[in-house]
Amino acid sequence: MEEKRRILVIGTGDTKADELLFMRERIEAVGGVAVMMDVSVLGDPPYRPEHDKHAVARAADATIEAIIASGDENTAMTLMALGAARLARSLYDRGEIDGFIALGGSMGTDLALDVALALPLGVPKFVVSTIAYSHLVPPERIATDLMMILWAGGLYGLNSACKAVLSQASGAVVGAARAVVKPDMSRPKIGMSSLGKSCLQYMVTLKPELEKRGYEVIVFHTTGMGGRALEAIAAQKGFVAVLDFSLQELANQLTGSVVNSGTDRLENAGRQGIPQIVAPGAIDMVDFPTWQAVPSRFAQRPYHAHNRLLASVTSDGATRREIARAIGDKLAAATGPTAFILPAGGIQQWDQEGEPLYEPEALSAFVEEMRARVPDNAELHEIAGHINDAAFSAKALEIFDRWVAEGVVPPGVTGRRVA
Repeated sequence: MEEKRRILVIGTGDTKADELLFMRERIEAVGGVAVMMDVSVLGDPPYRPEHDKHAVARAADATIEAIIASGDENTAMTLMALGAARLARSLYDRGEIDGFIALGGSMGTDLALDVALALPLGVPKFVVSTIAYSHLVPPERIATDLMMILWAGGLYGLNSACKAVLSQASGAVVGAARAVVKPDMSRPKIGMSSLGKSCLQYMVTLKPELEKRGYEVIVFHTTGMGGRALEAIAAQKGFVAVLDFSLQELANQLTGSVVNSGTDRLENAGRQGIPQIVAPGAIDMVDFPTWQAVPSRFAQRPYHAHNRLLASVTSDGATRREIARAIGDKLAAATGPTAFILPAGGIQQWDQEGEPLYEPEALSAFVEEMRARVPDNAELHEIAGHINDAAFSAKALEIFDRWVAEGVVPPGVTGRRVA
């Protein structure tokens, strides 16, 4: 008989008892085990949770009384979020839970996001929220494999709409805990950023070459959440090296686009001391939602609608200089080995002569600024060609292989199939 999956259920039992007990019933109805964690502050739930608010407070090195006296509801729930995240991670590390689900409005969602970030990739994470998919949730707060569902009709009390959502969520988290295939740790992992291969093509060459060397290569699509996932895994030291060759999300964030990965893009590998090879792929393109008006700053720039969700414009030389300065500042903060490859001949497929985004003056402005901004702690490797040329991939492999030979990057594990 299959072992029952244990699902940590988090919520404020003093105000959401009916909903939480309904979720417990639905989890158990589909063969799971509900492990209740109460994150109430002022009141108490009408049931006995496995992990009460006092346990949560202790995990935050506090008491409920101290949390109540801490100031206001924001400071109190921030402390409870710290305790809930620590306690959830401890339960997972001890093998006592297989996944988690949380329920809340903006306050409960704020707490739940911290819990999700505390748990590693492969642990099912489900948040039932009245602000699911909202721009109130910044990219930095979203765990790599977070699942969310809108808590329709969830302001006050159970109703048929609310039950439909809660039952789906409860079944989904149990199903995910049963079906999940957790990351294979047999080969060291390399994180790589890119866009579609019609724009950036180096991954076609680099991925099989690195796999031959005994590494698992994980490629992230840099349309906002892809870069977020790369940063989140890097923050947990999930890579032995990062090849961050598509920085369009950084350009998006600097120019005010919502299609970004947060303010810490291009920071977490460096902060954790992970060896990183960086290149400026596609930093000349700025994305924004097709369904919004073109930002006034870019009203006169070349425009392309990729689909009904995503459109792009190109930035001018002054903006590209601004982006070069930001890249340099982020590289300067790195604590680990860092190399920067500067392809002077172009940084995405459509910026070459004869292509629609060919702007040699703006590209030259970026290259000139970038040469001056690569910091002393980073190697600068300039190539005359384009980022999609074979010379670029060859240079990346040259640096990587040297770092392996020098012991900067651990050797790969050969003779095993890549999952």
